Amino acid sequence: MLDAALVRHWLQPDWQVPGVRAWCTTRAGQLSRPPYDGFNTASHVGDDPESVARCRRALADYFAWSRPPQWLRQVHGIAVVDAAPYGAKPEDGAEPEADAVYTREPEQVCTLHTADCLPVFFAAADGSEVALAHAGWRGLAAGVLEAALAKFGTDPHLIKVWLGPAISQPAFEVGDDVRDVFLKQSTDYSGFFQANERGRWQGDLYGLARVRLNKWGVQHITGGGFCTYTDPRFFSFRRQPVTGRLLSMIWIDPAQ
Repeated sequence: MLDAALVRHWLQPDWQVPGVRAWCTTRAGQLSRPPYDGFNTASHVGDDPESVARCRRALADYFAWSRPPQWLRQVHGIAVVDAAPYGAKPEDGAEPEADAVYTREPEQVCTLHTADCLPVFFAAADGSEVALAHAGWRGLAAGVLEAALAKFGTDPHLIKVWLGPAISQPAFEVGDDVRDVFLKQSTDYSGFFQANERGRWQGDLYGLARVRLNKWGVQHITGGGFCTYTDPRFFSFRRQPVTGRLLSMIWIDPAQ
């Protein structure tokens, strides 16, 4: 079971958006065993299926969701899905292959999993539309943020974005191959790669995301002050390859 004392350890966007509820879990919880401890809802990482199901049921019970959330099968691409139509039966809840999810349907929960990649939360300022995007370096370079924004009917200047926990630049070492992907798109990205003493580069996922969002016209961007690799509150694939995943979730709550 989840209780308010545990959920208080999870993160929420530092925005004011009427009628929108959003969280990113941490490891805080008592339902998952090592190396997935203590709260893992990802079904693709080798965790015991019953443990994963127990965590998912605990979420649904705690938040009193009226229907199952939309889960994704993430592939580091740019596909965006509309969350399952409101009123769909639980047995209809498939996990489509996608790396972003969008809805304007009240009470339809959107979710995604991360463990070093960047979870990006989107909300129209009036609370009418929400989305999530899974932004590792591949997704960022391919345009997953732009693909998510394209689903919105709201002007980008009126969309608020929160950058959830991801690996920080000092911990994110990449090779020339990664840097070259971005520099072939624009030399504007050169400042987000710092050379290190090993002849490689420290990549800034947060900085890359901000500049791409700015180019689209998004001005209200917060978050980005985390490091999944160095902060023990978070799961990190680079720190521990067999591990759980952080869960990002967002939905429109008409009762808020």
